[in-house]
Amino acid sequence: MNTWAIRQVAEKIKASTRVVVLTGAGISQESGVPTFRGADGLWKNFRAEDLATPEAFDRDPLLVWQWYDWRRSLIKLLKPNAGHYALVELEKKAEDFTLITQNVDGLHKAAGSRNPIEMHGTLWRVRCLQCKKSFENKEVPIQIPPKCTTCGGLLRPDVVWFGEALDEKILHAIYTCLQRVEVMLIVGTSAIVQPAASFGLVAKRAGAFVTELNRSRTAQSSLFDCSIQGKAGELLPQLVEHIGP
Repeated sequence: MNTWAIRQVAEKIKASTRVVVLTGAGISQESGVPTFRGADGLWKNFRAEDLATPEAFDRDPLLVWQWYDWRRSLIKLLKPNAGHYALVELEKKAEDFTLITQNVDGLHKAAGSRNPIEMHGTLWRVRCLQCKKSFENKEVPIQIPPKCTTCGGLLRPDVVWFGEALDEKILHAIYTCLQRVEVMLIVGTSAIVQPAASFGLVAKRAGAFVTELNRSRTAQSSLFDCSIQGKAGELLPQLVEHIGP
């Protein structure tokens, strides 16, 4: 069943010019990245939902930074998997390709993806609360609390926390792509967290052929053109192989 479905999706991609891929935690889990939600998110008896908030940072920036330093130290040891590399190859084959990721681990860039839209930010950038400057920082361990080299202000992780709005420019770029896309792949996401959970439906309404590739079916599986169950690290390389040169 999977082989037939993958061939069908490959033919759709070969006949298209505009491809969009949305990735979620599932593709990163295959590289060993914890979800940092539920049991995976426990750290010193704190839940991710209790630490990844502006209120938590205002209350205790040292504690929040200790948690992020721990996360960065875990992720720095990990490598992109075959799914990440397959998307790099797909980008080379598509005339117009956009990769949108909900993940903040930076593994798409590490694999070689050129300009992924990191809609929730990245662990490897920091932002100054005083001068608002944002810049890359890959120090592990990071100095706690980290200070801005420009103005000396306190730095925060350049990620979108619970209770914060996504960047309007990023959202505009995403919805512009979704209105024009011909084939969309939704990879390793449970279709729960908004607004990303609605992206596939937006693309479908705009006329796109939408395929879900996930370990298990989701609440939206029946709404898409195709739903393929399996690991991204296995399905995506097969898809790229069927697309051919």
